[in-house]
Amino acid sequence: MAPLFSWGAKESHRGTPVVVKMENPNWSMVELEGPSDEDLIIGGGGEHSSRAGEKRRGKNAKQLTWVLLLKAHKAAGCLASVAPALYVLASAVKRRVASGRTDEDADSGGRENENPTVKSRFYSFIKVFLWLSVALLCLEIAAYLKGWHLGSPSLQLEFYLLWSPSFGVKDFFDWVYSRWVLVRVEYLAPPLQFLANVCIILFIIQSFDRLLLCLGCFWIRFKKIKPIPKDAPLDLESGEKGYFPMVLVQIPMCNEKEVYQQSIAAVCNLDWPKSKLLIQVLDDSDDPTTQLLIKEEVQKWQHEGANIFYRHRVIRDGYKAGNLKSAMNCSYVKDYEFVAIFDADFQPTPDFLKRTVPHFKDNEELALVQARWSFVNKDENLLTRLQNINLSFHFEVEQQVNGIFINFFGFNGTAGVWRIKALNDAGGWLERTTVEDMDIAVRAYLHGWKFIFLNDVECQCELPESYEAYRKQQHRWHSGPMQLFRLCLPDIIRAKISIWKKFNMIFLFFLLRKLILPFYSFTLFCIILPMTMFVPEAELPFWVVCYIPATMSFLNILPAPRAFPFIVPYLLFENTMSVTKFNAMISGLFQLGSAYEWVVTKKSGRSSEGDLVSLIEKGPKPQRGSSEPDLEEMKEEMRRQEQKAAKKKKKHNRIYMKELALAFLLLTAATRSLLSAQGIHFYFLLFQGISFLLVGLDLIGEQVD
Repeated sequence: MAPLFSWGAKESHRGTPVVVKMENPNWSMVELEGPSDEDLIIGGGGEHSSRAGEKRRGKNAKQLTWVLLLKAHKAAGCLASVAPALYVLASAVKRRVASGRTDEDADSGGRENENPTVKSRFYSFIKVFLWLSVALLCLEIAAYLKGWHLGSPSLQLEFYLLWSPSFGVKDFFDWVYSRWVLVRVEYLAPPLQFLANVCIILFIIQSFDRLLLCLGCFWIRFKKIKPIPKDAPLDLESGEKGYFPMVLVQIPMCNEKEVYQQSIAAVCNLDWPKSKLLIQVLDDSDDPTTQLLIKEEVQKWQHEGANIFYRHRVIRDGYKAGNLKSAMNCSYVKDYEFVAIFDADFQPTPDFLKRTVPHFKDNEELALVQARWSFVNKDENLLTRLQNINLSFHFEVEQQVNGIFINFFGFNGTAGVWRIKALNDAGGWLERTTVEDMDIAVRAYLHGWKFIFLNDVECQCELPESYEAYRKQQHRWHSGPMQLFRLCLPDIIRAKISIWKKFNMIFLFFLLRKLILPFYSFTLFCIILPMTMFVPEAELPFWVVCYIPATMSFLNILPAPRAFPFIVPYLLFENTMSVTKFNAMISGLFQLGSAYEWVVTKKSGRSSEGDLVSLIEKGPKPQRGSSEPDLEEMKEEMRRQEQKAAKKKKKHNRIYMKELALAFLLLTAATRSLLSAQGIHFYFLLFQGISFLLVGLDLIGEQVD
C-alpha cells in the first residue's frame, strides 16, 4: 500500500545528477562544469592575472545564472504538483465519506466485547463541547457585528463588570449577551483559569523532567558512559573464548503469518553453541492455516539442525503473559539460566546473545539486559517517521538515562534477556494487565534486581504503518500502566527500598510520565485552549502555546536528527494522539470497558535488506519430511482458506469520530480567535484542527485503495 502523498515517504532512489535536461525550448541541456586550470591559478600578477580574474567573474556569473534557472525550474515543478496533490486529497476525502466506515463499526477488530455505553461516553463528551462551541461562535459573531468588541480582554472585563440593568439595553439580544458576559466573568472564568494554571504547572514540571533526561543523555555521550561486560575465560565445550551459559529463546506470536518466517530464521541463526540454546515458538494463533504454516517452518529448521520446538495452546487465557507463563512451566526450563524474548516481527542479529549475555557474568544482581529497537520501515510514510522520532527518544534518552543512573526502566516486552531466577523471584508472568512486560519489571525492581540498557545493540522490527493499528497499540500501551499503578501502589509503599526509589517509581515513572503527560496534553491543548477563546477572561499565555511546545519538540527530535524537517508535524501529531492516550489512561485508571482490550498489532512483513540478500544467496531450500504431493495439497488448502478469509475481512480506511469532532471544535475556536485578533492562538488552533481533520479522515499512514 502506498502513502497518499509523498509527504514523509521514502524516496525511490537517490543519485548525483550530472546532466539536467530542461523542457523549455529555449534551453536544451545544461552541463555543470568543474573548475579549469585557469581558475586554480593563485598568483601570477599583471595583465594575465587581471584577464584570468575577468574570465573567472564571467564564468561565475554564468554558473550562477544556470543555478538560479535550475532552482526556478525545481520550484515550478513543486508548484505544478500542488494541484494534483489537492485533487488526490479531495478524492480520498470523498471516498472516505462515501464509504461511511467509522471506528464505531462492529468489525473494527477487537472491540466486540466492549460495553457500547462506555465506548460512546467519551465521544459524547466531545460532541457536547463541539455543539456548545458552535452555538457560542454564532453568538459571538452576532455580538461582534453589533459592536460588542472593545479591544483587549482586560478592557472588555472592565466594561462588562460595570454593566448593570440601570445602564440600559437596546433590545433582547443585548440583554442576553450582557447576561452571558456576566456569567462568563463571575462563574466560568475563575474555575477555567484555575484549571489552566494547574495544567501549566504540570506542563512546566513535565518539561523540566524532559530537560533533565536530555541533559543526562548529553552527559552520557560526553563521558562516553556505557555498560561493559567482564572478560570471559575460554569455554571448554565450544573451544571459544566467551561466556556461554544455557539460554532459552522464546518467540510468542498470534496470527502473525506475515512475519513468522523472519523471526524464526533470525533466531535459528543466532551465533551460540547449539547444545546450550533451545528455541520455543509459542503460537497462540486461532487460524488453522497460520498454525500449519508456522509448524511447517519449525519442522524445516529442525531438519536443518536447529534445537527448536513448536508449542500451541488450546486454551488461550492471559494473552501474551499467559503464553509465556505456560511455556515457563515446561519441565526442561529448569536446565536453563537465561531466557531471551523476541516478538514475531523482531529479527536479532547473529551476535545478539554474544553482546548481551556476557553482562550477566559475575553480576548476580542483574536481572535484565534490554537492547534497543531499530525499524526496517521507518521511512515508509509520514506516520512511521513520526513514530521513529518518539521511539528514538524513548530508547536513547529515557531508557538509557534510567538504565545508567538508577538501574531501572520498563521492560519493552521483547529484544531483552532475563535471568530466569529473577523472573521466578518476582512471581513470574501475571495476566492481570495488558502490560505484562512493565509488570514483571516493576516487581523485579521491588525485589532488589537491577537492569542494564544497551543503546548500541539493536534488534530490527516493524512499525505500524496504518493509523488503525497504531491507535490500538497506543491504547494498550497507555491503559496498561494505569491498571498496573492501581495494583502495584500498595506493594511499592510496603517495599523495602529507599525513599528516593519509591519517589522515582510513584511520581516520575507512573504519575508524571504515564498519567500527567496524556492528561495535560489533552486537557490543555484540546479543551482549555479552545474554551479560552469563548471565555477570553481566562487567558492562556502565548509562551505556553508556542515556545515551550516548540522547545520540547526540538528536544524530542534530537535523537533522530534526520527527522528535523518533521518537527512541526510531530508537534501537531503528538497533540492529536493525546485524545487516544487520554481515553486509554482514563480507561485503565478507572477499569472501564476497553481497559483490558488486547489487539495484536498488524504487521506488513517487510524484510530488511540483509534478509533479502540472504534469501537471494541461499535460494529456496528443499523441505524434507513431507512428500511432494502432500506439500502441494497443503498449499492448495492454504490458498482456499486465505481466499475465504479475504472475502470475510478486507482492509480499508476509516473515519475516526472523536478526532473528527475535535477537529471541528478546534477550527471553531480558531474562527472565534479571529474576532479577538489573537494571532498565535489562531495559527495554533488552525493547524492543530487541520491535523485532527487529517487524522480523523485517516489520511495519515497506509492508504487502502
